[in-house]
Amino acid sequence: MIKISPKTLQDLEFPTVALQVSEYCNTDKGKEKAIHIVPFTEKELLLEALEMVNEYKSSFLQDARIPNHGYDSIDNELKLLGIENTFLEANHLKKIVSLNLTVNELLHFFSKKVELYPILAQFSREITFTTDIIRSIEVIIDKFGEVKNSASPALQNIRRSILSVQGQLNGSFGRDLNRYSAAGVLDEIRETVVDNRRVLAVKAMYRRKVKGSILGSSKTGSIVYIEPEATRNYNNELSNLLYEEREEVIRILKKLTNEIRPYQEILVSFQEYLSDIDIIAAKTKYAESMDGLLPKISENRDLHLKDAYHPLLLLNNKEKGNTTYPQTIGLNEDSRIIVISGPNAGGKSITLKTVGLLQVMLQSGMLVPVHEYSRMCLFDTIISDIGDNQSIENHLSTYSYRLKNMNYFLRKCNNRTLFLIDEFGTGSDPELGGALAEAFLEVFYKREAFGIITTHYANLKMLANELPAITNANMLFDTKSLKPLFKLHLGEAGSSFTFEVAQKNGIPYSLINKAKKKVERGKIRFDKSIADLQKERSKLVKTRTKLDTEASKAGSEKERLEKINDRVQKKLESYQELYDANQRLIYLGTKVKGLSETYFKTKKKKPVIDEFMKVLEIENVKMKQQTAKQRKAEKTKQEKAQKEVEQKVEVIRQEKKKQKEAEKAKAVEKPKPILKVNDRVRMQDGKAIGVIDSIEKGKATIDYGMFTTNVSIDLLELVQRKK
Repeated sequence: MIKISPKTLQDLEFPTVALQVSEYCNTDKGKEKAIHIVPFTEKELLLEALEMVNEYKSSFLQDARIPNHGYDSIDNELKLLGIENTFLEANHLKKIVSLNLTVNELLHFFSKKVELYPILAQFSREITFTTDIIRSIEVIIDKFGEVKNSASPALQNIRRSILSVQGQLNGSFGRDLNRYSAAGVLDEIRETVVDNRRVLAVKAMYRRKVKGSILGSSKTGSIVYIEPEATRNYNNELSNLLYEEREEVIRILKKLTNEIRPYQEILVSFQEYLSDIDIIAAKTKYAESMDGLLPKISENRDLHLKDAYHPLLLLNNKEKGNTTYPQTIGLNEDSRIIVISGPNAGGKSITLKTVGLLQVMLQSGMLVPVHEYSRMCLFDTIISDIGDNQSIENHLSTYSYRLKNMNYFLRKCNNRTLFLIDEFGTGSDPELGGALAEAFLEVFYKREAFGIITTHYANLKMLANELPAITNANMLFDTKSLKPLFKLHLGEAGSSFTFEVAQKNGIPYSLINKAKKKVERGKIRFDKSIADLQKERSKLVKTRTKLDTEASKAGSEKERLEKINDRVQKKLESYQELYDANQRLIYLGTKVKGLSETYFKTKKKKPVIDEFMKVLEIENVKMKQQTAKQRKAEKTKQEKAQKEVEQKVEVIRQEKKKQKEAEKAKAVEKPKPILKVNDRVRMQDGKAIGVIDSIEKGKATIDYGMFTTNVSIDLLELVQRKK
């Protein structure tokens, strides 16, 4: 079972990602669900969710686009359906019809497009397809959301009566309006509406001349609003009919609601289905905003992120028009833990958070912004210790809180764990804190956990150099400008550039020199050596990049010149062929002209025809010879091409043979020299060189200048014999 703590989600700012996903939702229920997205606890459900998002994303490239999934929430309607003797209004029932139609359209679509969207189709099969709800409601409710006249005979009769009374009322009021207007007792506005009833606007001085009920007056009192007596009778009759109509409508709606009530669970599933589709669509749109994709999911413990971006940083920089630098980083059985060091503000924490956040996003069913050749695996537990984490409520200092957190790590850490620790060991005395951090790291190493830590401690860098499955790494720095390059380099520890950065920022050299004297010489030399190595490597990288660029340009130029040469050669050949053809035509034309002149002078056909036949025979022989030459040239060309291919194949075979011989030669182990006290040695695959102080029970005590350590003799290799 997969379990990722809420603290880890907070450390990695995952709630912000969930909030951004929710902004792409079309429905209120989808937004609410998206805000509370958490990693999946079951692997099968997670893989299914990832495939559904990936299929939805593929629909953007298909002609068969997935239909709209938007709907209005029916939460209130569902509550009413759960209460006996309640009824739904016509407009509420219309919302249910719209919901059902949307679901049916999606179910029908996925049933026809199983080949394109197999996982979404399988997910949709769990939803009931029904038209019973739609039919029941549409018999009673029209397309405008009103109860139809045909819903019951009683309602039809009542509405006929209402129309009749309304006609009589309007006719009666119209007659009174014309009569009193002609009498000059009405104000200029003549009529108005009071309490939904038409009234005459009578001048106050003539109010006794109009028979009817006074329903109000103007603010100044100059106008009195009177409902004529005949109109009042019709209005009373109309009010009674409207009450009867409402009672009949309620009876019809109650009956219809009772017919819909058994479908309550199906309606709940409809709403859940559409909100799930809404979240899938929102995750897809979020992935599109950052070019996210589904990397290969490895069954083994293998995590390789190529050109990975931090999603929040990427979107923020996109909005501002700034550049975001991707990172390439990998964890596997041979390199389970990476120790990132280097100066502050170089991108160590962002790199650590990028790996953690992308892993959490993937395990929450989201696509991630990485290169398509990336690989990711799934972890049962992801634990983190990032930031200050002072606990004011529990009166814990930073270091106390971190120790409490480390205790939690020790309980949870195993070979299915990914741990992420920023500034490992800080908060206490550097030497003591560093020693305790080293002990913790050794425990994580023995339990075969995967992890990334950032640190400034030299002993952790040294431990990473000694243990085979831990890799040092550093964030590259421009050694001249002392500005970060935001690029991770694996294989070497990083210098903190403490004194160099201080000098760059104007701190007096005398003060820096005084500080250097207060620090152990060995530590300064060690940090300086790392800094020098980084500078040299930076120069080598620039040189290699320059050479690669020049080689690429030279290759492109060579290819361009070869193409030009081929074109020129082909043109020369075509010109030569054209020239030869023209010469042959000129020769034939001259012959024919000569024969024509001979015939004109002699009028003898036979010698002319004989001569003409000779010319034809000569041309025929030439054509046969030319055809034979062409066949021979084509054959020679094919043989030459075949020979070139065979030569290339032979070169490849020879290279493979040499490679195999080299591997065999490497496989033959040389007799291992017997190590003695005062020999200069180093760890296998390590770079630091130390001197053997003592050897006891198969273990050697190695002096590195700054510190000593006990190592098995089998892990050491001889650098130089004692003098």
